[in-house]
Amino acid sequence: MNLVPFSFKGTPVRVVTDEQGEPWFVGRDVCDLLGYANASKAMGDHCRGVTKRYPILDSLGRTQEARVLSEGDTLRLIVNSTMPAAQEFEAWVFDEVLPAIRRTGSYQRPMTPAEQLLAQAQTMVTLERQQAEQQVALERVEHRVEELSQTMVWDHCPQNCLSLSAVKATMLARYGLSGAVVDYVLKEWPHQPNPAGMVRNGHEDAKGSQYLVWSKTLVTVAFKRFVDESEMINATQASHPYFNGRFRLAGKVHP
Repeated sequence: MNLVPFSFKGTPVRVVTDEQGEPWFVGRDVCDLLGYANASKAMGDHCRGVTKRYPILDSLGRTQEARVLSEGDTLRLIVNSTMPAAQEFEAWVFDEVLPAIRRTGSYQRPMTPAEQLLAQAQTMVTLERQQAEQQVALERVEHRVEELSQTMVWDHCPQNCLSLSAVKATMLARYGLSGAVVDYVLKEWPHQPNPAGMVRNGHEDAKGSQYLVWSKTLVTVAFKRFVDESEMINATQASHPYFNGRFRLAGKVHP
């Protein structure tokens, strides 16, 4: 059950909505508004529905079990009230509050002009932020498209470049690094070397696919830096500040 607070001419009246969305009015709030001197006696004399109670915090922050009333019992309290505002309260409850609760699950009073201006300003700020984020995303896409358009595609791998398999074979022989570590350095490491271009796969079943190649010089510099940043744990195992876990490293001696 959910508590929905609202007010009638500045007087608080709380409504609890159950799992089916049906409203239950806090009995004491209704009785106080309608001028009943003894809320418990008024509910006992005029209400005929099943008694329900709901835990509500009082002004001191304590939890109190408050009696909540159905629409029928709320109406019985209204028609038995001698207060001049009873009819106005009845019209407000049944013509405005209840339809709003059933339609939206809560009662929203009309916003003041100042609140409307604030809501409009907040909407404008949200729209401007979304537009700025979209512009940044667009610029990133355009930058990536420009990078791809500048990437060279060769029919054969240049002598100064290495394919992924060649990089793995070279780094395994030079440092004892596994394929997983090589993949990380080339694709995830913050200082990864940029690919030099693409090479068309010449196999008959390749269907026009391409593969990346890297400059030998950039690969050598990148892996030397990665190894230099690594810390030997024992004679064959090392760790790196960015790599998750240990990996095999054949010492930090570079040929």
